[in-house]
Amino acid sequence: MTDSRRVMAVGFFDGVHIGHGELLKRTKQKAQEMKAVPAVLSFDTHPDDLVFSQSVSLIGNTASREELIHRCYGIAEVFFLHFDSDLMNMPWDRFVSYSAEKFGICCYIVGYDFTFGRNGEGTAQKLKEYCGQHDLECEIIDAVSLDGEVVSSTLIRSMIVSGKIEKANRFLGHPYCLSGVVHDGYHIGRKLQAPTVNLSLPQGCAVPKYGVYATKVVLPDGSEHMSVTNVGIRPTFETDGEVTVESFLLHYKGDLYGVSVRVDFYGFLRSEKKFGDLQQLSDQIQRDAAESEAFLLQHC
Repeated sequence: MTDSRRVMAVGFFDGVHIGHGELLKRTKQKAQEMKAVPAVLSFDTHPDDLVFSQSVSLIGNTASREELIHRCYGIAEVFFLHFDSDLMNMPWDRFVSYSAEKFGICCYIVGYDFTFGRNGEGTAQKLKEYCGQHDLECEIIDAVSLDGEVVSSTLIRSMIVSGKIEKANRFLGHPYCLSGVVHDGYHIGRKLQAPTVNLSLPQGCAVPKYGVYATKVVLPDGSEHMSVTNVGIRPTFETDGEVTVESFLLHYKGDLYGVSVRVDFYGFLRSEKKFGDLQQLSDQIQRDAAESEAFLLQHC
């Protein structure tokens, strides 16, 4: 049993989109009203991976979800439960009593379509009724629509894999982003005299459409630097087919190897293609860099 009282938003929150944002904003507001801590309870793996034995390609990993929840909505605490067979088979009312005691929950904030517990028998309405009988509070947040479509992680994933980054960003409420530690690459950036940021796509995440994007690289100090990013398998080189995220910073000098960075995506510029030699590739990267800068100056 914890000593803290928490208003807890519960869900998976993949991508932390504007629909999730309504839960998170209300969580923070309700916590202020109740003089409690605003918090989020999520899961380390998508429940469908175990429930339906099918892997779900995610918009972001756990670290990305937690960072977005803190940065975009100012939620104080984020907790992740390990979704295993015990949790999957837990009766829905047992999950409520267990989580309320473990985390000191005084109020649950959930979405209209929230289901939980064994066989998905728990619903948002059942949770609200249970809370009313056990000196707890519960609020249910309605669906959020944009451009006539209900905002969902599934919909946004489809936008990302088809390269519709500008539309995805509107539904997310923030730029689609990838984070990681910069590792060694092919050193093309040295030829261009521009720092290169090479990241690996997080395991289990949806792969953006192969191609070149207008981006910004965000460093640990919070500074943002215009960049151009290629997502793909680098067909100009002999590679093992691993998907990489390779960004070139436009106006920055310095070595970023080993640094943890975030790459924010703003627009799709062109599809990935193979070049005859390194000089052709270098010339194209410079053209891409100029196009990315023009795009970012106009749209950001």
